[in-house]
Amino acid sequence: MTQTKATLISVIEAKALLKDQSDQINERFPRLKKQGKYILPDYRLTRKREAFKIRKHTFLQHHARSYVAFDSENGQTLWMHNFPSLTEALFWLDTGLKPTDTDTNTSYKSWKDLHEDDINALKDILKERSRKRKEAAAAKKAASVPKKKPAAVKKSTVVKKKKAK
Repeated sequence: MTQTKATLISVIEAKALLKDQSDQINERFPRLKKQGKYILPDYRLTRKREAFKIRKHTFLQHHARSYVAFDSENGQTLWMHNFPSLTEALFWLDTGLKPTDTDTNTSYKSWKDLHEDDINALKDILKERSRKRKEAAAAKKAASVPKKKPAAVKKSTVVKKKKAK
């Protein structure tokens, strides 16, 4: 689909990735079920340590205009990061660098200029998904709201002016 090979996923698929990783945390050589590079829009990762427990618990929390990038391309490790923009998430998945990192071979600005078409294609897909979701929500709301009776029309009182004599 795109040069960056990143796929947009849903919350259910992202939770399956996290569950797969947590199930195989004690395996010597884990084999993840899904391998690849994924982006989850409108969510962010939150991590929490329980009292007296060393292991971190990772949760997905709804957060508008935030992106979680998942990289499990090697099949054994699931790398994940939060990003404030789709472009930054794609940059990390493609190069392994964050926009603030300095590298002599790759800069964020030059990469962004080079992959502008791919970024716009993914943004268009996100806009289309959002539009469909909003239309479905509006249709559901319209179907669930009972029709109200029209309000009675009030007769306006006409004040007659007294003629001055």
